[in-house]
Amino acid sequence: MMETHVWSIPMRTRFRGITVREGMLIRTGSGWGEWSPFLDYTDVAVVEPWLRAAEEAAAGDWPRPVRTSIPVNVTVPAVGPEQAHDIVGRSGCRTAKVKVGEPGQTLSDDLARVEAVRDALGRDGRIRVDVNGLWDVDTAVASIGALDRAVGLEYVEQPVADVEDLARVRRRVDVPIAADESIRRAADPYRVRDLEAADIAVLKVQPLGGVRACLRIAEEIGLPVVVSSALETSVGIAAGVALAAALPELPYACGLATVQLLTDDVVTRPLLPVDGELPVTEPSVDADRLAALAATEERRAHWDARLAAVREFRS
Repeated sequence: MMETHVWSIPMRTRFRGITVREGMLIRTGSGWGEWSPFLDYTDVAVVEPWLRAAEEAAAGDWPRPVRTSIPVNVTVPAVGPEQAHDIVGRSGCRTAKVKVGEPGQTLSDDLARVEAVRDALGRDGRIRVDVNGLWDVDTAVASIGALDRAVGLEYVEQPVADVEDLARVRRRVDVPIAADESIRRAADPYRVRDLEAADIAVLKVQPLGGVRACLRIAEEIGLPVVVSSALETSVGIAAGVALAAALPELPYACGLATVQLLTDDVVTRPLLPVDGELPVTEPSVDADRLAALAATEERRAHWDARLAAVREFRS
């Protein structure tokens, strides 16, 4: 018997174009999983793997960890330099992922943001930027060069949308390229490998169908892996932690410190970084917080309809 709860949590800062994050927690027996595909994902075939990940989590079917903590980066939205500096300074992390290329902003805005992040981190901190595929090839090459000269980049995540263009950018810059959308939203995630389009694979558990599915991709794609979140509560983040904990090698900090982007959480002890690391643990759902964060009946109906559509798709 499956038990479901729909939650709604405001964001601290507008991120990925949203100000409120919604999702569904699924319980089967004693286990919990999170199903929270973004609302603009309307294709049932796209959101079905997210449900498989939630069902895997609720069943407790995760591999044995090989480490007890996970290094993580702080995520900096496309905010002004003062706020960016404050976010990094409060995080305790030594690696920062900075959103750049935001529509309506300029390269000067991006430079001011990453320079503030560099000041907050100091010389030894690592800075990576995430473009979400918003640049064209020539803009990517020019912008990557300017940002790297300004602060020194660890890598650039998804500078362009198209995997063929990603390969073109990689051949024209010296900064390592990471693929995110070119893996998780692609019909064939292995084209990144076949076209030699990236140096790093960013894997997200929900979009790719679960921890074990991600482990298979990591093994077959043959690239260093960064595990990242899909802007989840601590229940969803725990799945990312489980993946990062099971990988044979973990050369980069992971993008799993995103609970702090939410104003609240559904668990007793949220998965927040301490000294730049997350513990490998499964948080306990807090019934009182879950009730307090329950979505409206209208939103509950929306998520129930999404779930019914996935079940019909499977049949």
